Amino acid sequence: MLIRVIDLETTGPAPPAHGVCEIGWQDVAQGADGRWEIAGEGGALLVNPGRPIPPITQAIHHILDEEVADAPYWHDVARRVLDPWPRRRALAAHRADFEQVFCTPALSHGAEWICTWKCALRLWPDSPAFSNQVLRYWRRPEGLEHERGLPAHRAFPDAYVTAHHLRDMLNEAGLDQLLEWSRLPGLLPRVRFGPDRGKDWAEISDESLAGFFGDRDPDVRYTAEQEAARRGMAGPRRREDRQERLFD
Repeated sequence: MLIRVIDLETTGPAPPAHGVCEIGWQDVAQGADGRWEIAGEGGALLVNPGRPIPPITQAIHHILDEEVADAPYWHDVARRVLDPWPRRRALAAHRADFEQVFCTPALSHGAEWICTWKCALRLWPDSPAFSNQVLRYWRRPEGLEHERGLPAHRAFPDAYVTAHHLRDMLNEAGLDQLLEWSRLPGLLPRVRFGPDRGKDWAEISDESLAGFFGDRDPDVRYTAEQEAARRGMAGPRRREDRQERLFD
């Protein structure tokens, strides 16, 4: 059984306006002893995104239009990379919501996803931040070859680094738990903005906490609601509840 870690470099965040220009992967497999380990060499493929790469994204990954001009298109490479039949149990990515926008169920054969960002929030809440690279240098995962994980913001090196985080998460919490956390919004360990920025959610007042119930960010809303439930505090009323009150 293996989990394939995926990383994409793209022309922007929103298909069909934007397209994939590189995909990288690294597998993590479960051994006979039940432990998860890095498996295989991984790899990367350049992809023709079907449009020019904007300078603002070239400045991040440094992939040039001329480098992808003769590369295959996304629909020609996606299925065979995303579905390494028959052993694949799930796909994984750091901030997997981004990859899932491009790696649709039709292309991934309906794969389940693990988001290593969401799982890191739960398992390693003391990390100073939760980007792939901050976790890399804060945790120093065993066996991670420094040069092989460079340059950052290229598909294979990023997948390789993420795979080391995933391996350790699987060995710490198990596959089913990671899948469950990944289906939920992120549970943020600290307040990210406002006068309480940087504080643990348990440290802020009930009044401040209630101010986050209507936040546009689903991770912030979810975290505030979970903290309210922990306190036994009334959370936000569901819209159906509010509608029912109109007829009381």
